[in-house]
Amino acid sequence: MGFIDQVIERAQANPRTIVLPEADDERVLKAAGEIQARKIASVTLIGAVDTVTRKLNELGIKGEFEIVDPARAPWADEFANDFFAMRKHKGITEEQARATMQQCIPHGMMLLHKGKAQGLVAGASHSTGDTLRPALQILKTAPGARLASSFFFMAFEDATYLFADSGLVEDPNEEQLAEIAVATAQSALTFGIDPTVAMLSYSTKGSAKSPLTEKVVKATELAQKRALEVFGPDSKVRIDGELQGDAALSDRVGRSKAPGSEVAGRAKVLIFPNLDAGNIAYKLVQYLGGAEAYGPIIQGTRLPINDLSRGCSPEDIVGVAAITVVQSQVLQ
Repeated sequence: MGFIDQVIERAQANPRTIVLPEADDERVLKAAGEIQARKIASVTLIGAVDTVTRKLNELGIKGEFEIVDPARAPWADEFANDFFAMRKHKGITEEQARATMQQCIPHGMMLLHKGKAQGLVAGASHSTGDTLRPALQILKTAPGARLASSFFFMAFEDATYLFADSGLVEDPNEEQLAEIAVATAQSALTFGIDPTVAMLSYSTKGSAKSPLTEKVVKATELAQKRALEVFGPDSKVRIDGELQGDAALSDRVGRSKAPGSEVAGRAKVLIFPNLDAGNIAYKLVQYLGGAEAYGPIIQGTRLPINDLSRGCSPEDIVGVAAITVVQSQVLQ
């Protein structure tokens, strides 16, 4: 059974309500039909009820969906007032708060905040910023989380890897890079993937020295210390760096370049030094290596919200929705 099939099976065992706010996108509606037909989750769609219902009928999508029109919802005033209370210290006006709550993604975030749903998936037709900004404004970061970050599941037939950060934090400093490593190790544990974490660089164990490599060296030290605090001494989490890609993934190269490392040659979690490297790498592995890419999966928010590539397919949306359900199960 492939990685995403296992995730779907876990989701089906204890479904949640997932918000898909981009109901004007046919891919989203097709995914909603599949999600509900396979009993992965109950789906809440956001949009004008008549318009969304017509599109569902035109596409031949069957099923019972809750459709929420932000402008006409019975809780519209409550949501606007609550958002104003949250953001008035930032200078937002009551009119601006009401206008924001009539937008599909912020309204969806408030549904989560109010307990009307347990997860949200967006990004088919919006940028990562459009998805994450209202999440941080309304849901905030999880208790104990020092920042929100993201990763991609890169799934092959025989193995699944986590690539981080490949979608969100542009140029992390040493402390942020360490936090990304620890958060992604936790995500690996959540999904039953070996939390063996390589801090990637163009250098392995001092083969080159520059401010770029030193950042990764220091981040590795901080991540190892932080992992001990979070997971304890008996955990399966192993973090090492700095490692080049071949040293992280090839047992032969790892033994040669980093003898004695518990991570070299065995890494399943790859931490990239910046967003350039992480984003380029995941797309190369997806399009040239044939991996299935799911993400960016957001970690560090109080409730699970996940982003999509704007080139996503309905099948991608189904997979990310199932991942979101499993995240919700674990959080609960």
